[in-house]
Amino acid sequence: MSANTSLQPIGVLAPGANLSAYVQAVSCFSILTVEEEQQLANDLYFNGNLDAARKLVMAHLRFVVHIARSYNGYGLPLGDLVQEGNVGLMKAVKRFNPEKGVRLVSFAVHWIKAEIHEFILRNWRIVKIATTKAQRKLFFNLRSAKKRLAWLSNDEAAAVAQDLGVEVKQVREMEGRLASYDAGFDADEDDEDSSYVAPAHYLEDNRYDPAARLEETNWEESNVNGLESAMQKLDDRSRVILQRRWLNDDKATLHDLAAEYGVSAERIRQLEKNAMNKVKTMMLEA
Repeated sequence: MSANTSLQPIGVLAPGANLSAYVQAVSCFSILTVEEEQQLANDLYFNGNLDAARKLVMAHLRFVVHIARSYNGYGLPLGDLVQEGNVGLMKAVKRFNPEKGVRLVSFAVHWIKAEIHEFILRNWRIVKIATTKAQRKLFFNLRSAKKRLAWLSNDEAAAVAQDLGVEVKQVREMEGRLASYDAGFDADEDDEDSSYVAPAHYLEDNRYDPAARLEETNWEESNVNGLESAMQKLDDRSRVILQRRWLNDDKATLHDLAAEYGVSAERIRQLEKNAMNKVKTMMLEA
């Protein structure tokens, strides 16, 4: 390779704020010949030479930029798309088998697009728009098929469904998801004209509903009365154990009670468990 990657500043080799400098830098790396690529791939695959892996990655960075640019219409920063594509390229280089008889660029395209797709689906909407493999395929194909803002006609939807091997209903559902947008939950205080449509204004506040408060009070009283009644039906030792283990402010430990009653801590735990089961049964039957 005629280009020397060690001469490039580290900052230039990352698609950060100065994307133009990055694109210019990666375009300086020479494209590998078949023989050069084969030699580097063999060195990596059979000898684990990381320097060979670095050279393979560097020589194909321009290809990642080319693919990332095809996803510009999703409203995400090109630098981020390139960065995700580079991750896919590195995964492809790591898995590339030179004995398969294909060029690295043909093998890597799947990995590059897969990483970019994942990034788009994670960041394009707050709520995931596609979760299954079929939905992801439909998402990208439908979005590239729609060249206009209008809704698909019945014939167009049927044609897309036939091409992708899905039902027309699925096409319509994904089309609706593509047409949706994210809305803030809280009102924008700086925009008085549209703040009234914020979802926060339309949620019902049940904190002060008299019926709900009365129901909550009755439920609490019923539980307290049921617990008191069940506790009175226990034998003295079981009642004292539950009282001191769970109801008193200064709670006793198993070892404290074991010392008082002259038994083991495990025996106190068994008595506690049996007493709690009795109380639960009596409260359910009440």
